[in-house]
Amino acid sequence: MTSHTTSGTCGPALRVGLVGYGLAGSVFHAPLIAATPGLALDTVVTRDEERRAGARAAYPGVRFADAPDELWARADELDLVVIASPNRTHVPLARVALEAGLPVVVDKPVAGTAAGARELAALADARGLLLSVFQNRRWDGDFLTLRALVADGALGEVQRFESRFERWRPRLKGGWRESGDPRKIGGLLYDLGSHLVDQALTLFGPVARVYAESDVRRPGAAVDDDTFLALTHVSGVRSHLYVSSTTAQLGPRFRVLGSGAGYVKHGLDPQEAALREGALPVPGEPWGEEPEELWGRLGAGESPVTGGGTPVRTLPGDYPAYYAAIGDALRGRGDNPVTALQAAEALDVLEAARRSAREGVTVTLRPAGAGSPVPSPARVPEEQPV
Repeated sequence: MTSHTTSGTCGPALRVGLVGYGLAGSVFHAPLIAATPGLALDTVVTRDEERRAGARAAYPGVRFADAPDELWARADELDLVVIASPNRTHVPLARVALEAGLPVVVDKPVAGTAAGARELAALADARGLLLSVFQNRRWDGDFLTLRALVADGALGEVQRFESRFERWRPRLKGGWRESGDPRKIGGLLYDLGSHLVDQALTLFGPVARVYAESDVRRPGAAVDDDTFLALTHVSGVRSHLYVSSTTAQLGPRFRVLGSGAGYVKHGLDPQEAALREGALPVPGEPWGEEPEELWGRLGAGESPVTGGGTPVRTLPGDYPAYYAAIGDALRGRGDNPVTALQAAEALDVLEAARRSAREGVTVTLRPAGAGSPVPSPARVPEEQPV
């Protein structure tokens, strides 16, 4: 029986202010904060009465604020601020929070540009404060499994990495994520693409060249809803990444080809669906477990569609590990799990992808063979109101 990572705590719980109670705030951040030993959801910033009622029912005793300014005015009552408001607000809110002396977690993307992410990182460093980016997909069970396979050498030398977040949503849902206003940082490239690029960088290190194709396919759409990225890593690994809302037949989540074997995995990590349904991770109880029929297959010269290859048990997903690590970092017992500088590296790639798609060129970020070595992955267990 495997459960999410927790850490021992001492002293009072760290008090968390959460800015925004839309999808990100209510489905991801609030439940994970509340489930983490040593953290306490203290205040939720939202003016929406329906959202307040939902938060009050889920977290009795939680306080509310109408605007983020109310948090800065009592910064000495909080130990951490989490920014889960619309993308366009991430940089200004994070900047003010840091200037108020508060450690900050920002939902992805931390900024609209790599320069913006680096400016926030410099401010946090100058103030001696934690600034972290919520890249929860590093703790997807299938990604943890793939990371372990790469670390163990089960694939040999990885040559090609295919990764997909594909959906069939032929009709628009509306809201700021589908807005064509560039100030709102909408579109799939900066949404799901942020996850795929972060995972590719985590596995295979810095990128030398970027090529992208980006389309607006649905009637009435104003931002990209079907985008492909081809990355050439400094290491020589090639990553092919797909994000789409217009995929009538879904491809495999992962298809990874190495000199010794390949790994093919279908289906999505179950944690998001569980959180959307109101399930909460409980320390000591199973979480993020995937049914055997969705396990990926490892092999060479065989078709996983017809049962070829060896089934590989998917490691349990572990979103709670992110906030457990945040608690440890704030107490001086561990490292920041996702730094703003790591997020800036991913934004470099996203900006290059946008330029490549617009101009029809391949964008060079660094010479082949330059930069940091490939990391050695360790096995690791609608426009809406704020």
